[in-house]
Amino acid sequence: MRIRLTVNGTARELDVAPDTPLLWILRDDLGLTGTKYGCGIGACGACTVHVNGNATRSCGINAATANSAQVTTIEGLGAGDTAVQRAWIEEDVAQCGYCQVGQIMAASAFLRLNPRPTDAQIDAAMSANICRCGTYQRIRKAIHRAVALTAASTGGRDR
Repeated sequence: MRIRLTVNGTARELDVAPDTPLLWILRDDLGLTGTKYGCGIGACGACTVHVNGNATRSCGINAATANSAQVTTIEGLGAGDTAVQRAWIEEDVAQCGYCQVGQIMAASAFLRLNPRPTDAQIDAAMSANICRCGTYQRIRKAIHRAVALTAASTGGRDR
């Protein structure tokens, strides 16, 4: 099947089997290895990317469904959302780091929808992404820091 995707702002055309997960298209066909394979069943969130602006488990969406989509991976996120990545570093969130790409992608999409979240909103939004190291409190703190960094860079205006 021939599919068209826009990945990190670049139009791509690929010949892939229609049931190929987007995760493998990104990693194997496009060489974008920042997106991680975790569980393969959409349960852990390590493979989270943005599809048409929404946080999406890339292992759970196939080529046929992803056709014509706008996809942003962690490699493309830095061009538009450095506040979340900077906050992750400043709060020293990662321990093993494996899940953190998915956590950052989920947090970035969440903050676009909710630029001033409460702790409860953060916990609810991020609970679907699993961190085996248990850095959830640092993740929450980093999200609050990203809010502050964004406010500082925009003079307090939402994005």
